[in-house]
Amino acid sequence: MRNWMIIGVAAVALAGCVAPERPDVLTPIEGDSITYETGPCFGRCPVYAVTVSPNGSGVFEGKNFTAVTGERAFTLSRAQYDAFAAKLAPYRPASGEVRYSHGTPNCGNAPTDMPSVEVRWTRAIGDSQKLHFYYGCRRDNAAMADALGHASELLPIQEFIGPRP
Repeated sequence: MRNWMIIGVAAVALAGCVAPERPDVLTPIEGDSITYETGPCFGRCPVYAVTVSPNGSGVFEGKNFTAVTGERAFTLSRAQYDAFAAKLAPYRPASGEVRYSHGTPNCGNAPTDMPSVEVRWTRAIGDSQKLHFYYGCRRDNAAMADALGHASELLPIQEFIGPRP
């Protein structure tokens, strides 16, 4: 009887160690993807798109000023996918599209000729969200600009992009 009591107390104590589900965090499933696409600037900014999935598949498409042009398939670990997704997660819109660019209330007076990035989160269940960020809006959104600007460094694509100018 005493052993059953100890086991019962241990089971209750261990149940407290299970993390509760968080409704605000979307758990990736097979078929989900994140597409990260850079836009041109007045100069030699690398222009490319990369799409990754939690199953470890990725596709890089070099467009302009990259070490590789055209499409290249690659693989990434689940840890790399999770780190990339976590870096972008704070800026993922709840729904639809959010834009930070000239003429939007969340940008202010912005310099011209800067690059941009567009991130699309696509869920296998059919919904998607999109964030467009123009780096000229950096002054009022420095943390976002920094996170978005360095997110691709978490992926195994640096040899496709090439050295930073």
